Amino acid sequence: MQSIFEAIKDCAKAIDIAIKNEDLGFAKSSNASGEDQLKLDVKSDRIVEERFKEVDVIKNLISEEKEDILELHPQGIYTLCYDPLDGSSLADVNLSVGSIFGIYKGTPEGKNLIASAYVVYGPRVEIGFVTQEDVRPALFRLSEGKFKKISSIELKTKGKLCAPGGTQQHWSSIHKGFIDSLFANGYRLRYSGGMVPDLHQILLKGGGLFSYPGTTDKPQGKLRQLFEVLPFALIYEKAGGEAINDKGERLLALKPKHIHDTTPCFFGSKSEIEALKSAYGV
Repeated sequence: MQSIFEAIKDCAKAIDIAIKNEDLGFAKSSNASGEDQLKLDVKSDRIVEERFKEVDVIKNLISEEKEDILELHPQGIYTLCYDPLDGSSLADVNLSVGSIFGIYKGTPEGKNLIASAYVVYGPRVEIGFVTQEDVRPALFRLSEGKFKKISSIELKTKGKLCAPGGTQQHWSSIHKGFIDSLFANGYRLRYSGGMVPDLHQILLKGGGLFSYPGTTDKPQGKLRQLFEVLPFALIYEKAGGEAINDKGERLLALKPKHIHDTTPCFFGSKSEIEALKSAYGV
């Protein structure tokens, strides 16, 4: 696992340099979900692929930016699922963006996720990392060219932040009523449009709720299970919170049928997740 984590650190440093220096315009291509790719998406994906060619325990790569599974090392034992640059469209307005990594042993699904990492590229570059054996996720910060551990990550039982994703006009009445109730009870809106910085803020600022529900235009949600949802589900559970879908099921119990499957998802402190279950009747 150490060789994988070291490779993630190297990718983070290289992607940070690319964010600061590369062309932010659109590439003449789209990703597996049909979204237009930025040149920075393509560059970041290439950085991860090239670095993990050196890590022989990685059998396969599954990326948001690739249509199919890429086999790297037939003798490898892990599959790396990743979003090389989540929220990349925010880079041109100088907001924080991130990378997400999930390491799976066996078939890529929730029960086989053995470690997760995310990177935040902001005023500081930070990595959250956890394995199934860890008690709490660890937070590392890039300082003088090296990532140094600065703290463990632990959620409070109840928070005060609310990050609601999806276009409001497409929300269900149940979801809209629930989000309205949070704000009526003093919750503060913290939503940038970037999954990584918004989830990171809730983790470090005492808790709350991040939601991306099923909507009338996207009934199965927008966020991808293998390389966005499941890695953060492990982070949140290990931090003392919960991560569920709109049926009240643990996200880590999900078994994607396709590598690019999406799901409604909710991440938060225990109090907010219990309130959500009550509102949804699950």
